[in-house]
Amino acid sequence: MLKQFTLYSCILLTVLSCNIGAPKKPDNLISKAKMVDILIDAKLIGSATYINKNIMKEHGIEVDTYVFEKHGIDSLQFAMSNNYYAYYVKDYKEIYDKVIDSLEALKLVFKAQELKEKREFEKRERDSLEAIKIKDSLKTQDSLKLKTKKDSLSEIKQKKKALKGKEILISPVSNTKLQSRE
Repeated sequence: MLKQFTLYSCILLTVLSCNIGAPKKPDNLISKAKMVDILIDAKLIGSATYINKNIMKEHGIEVDTYVFEKHGIDSLQFAMSNNYYAYYVKDYKEIYDKVIDSLEALKLVFKAQELKEKREFEKRERDSLEAIKIKDSLKTQDSLKLKTKKDSLSEIKQKKKALKGKEILISPVSNTKLQSRE
């Protein structure tokens, strides 16, 4: 009998403790829209903290208090508001759905920006390569022109040398000589 009484008492206490009731609405309840903003910032700062906490400290950002300071709230106000919304699952789901949608939209914006920067980098890289190719082709053209000039000058010199070495076979006859023969 004592065992049954203890068992029923434990079950009754468990049921009563689970069904205490809804939490009292805090006087300084944070609005749903502001909760969305706070949770977005908390997720972003949490992700950034994961990457490198030291960089954030170097830029003067205190990870533990940044979100609260930014939104002008304290940790107690956030905890009470979060507890209140968590009890009303439908409201809490609505808040978290907006948070997820906002983070996904932000992710798309950053992906688009990253793609744009990648395209700009590739364009600059192609332009640099084109400039190098043009510069190389101009150098090649200049060197070909110099070779052509050198070759044509050397041809003229060679022709002059060849003409100097040959003697004229027939010497011109002057008019005076012709007249004297007659």
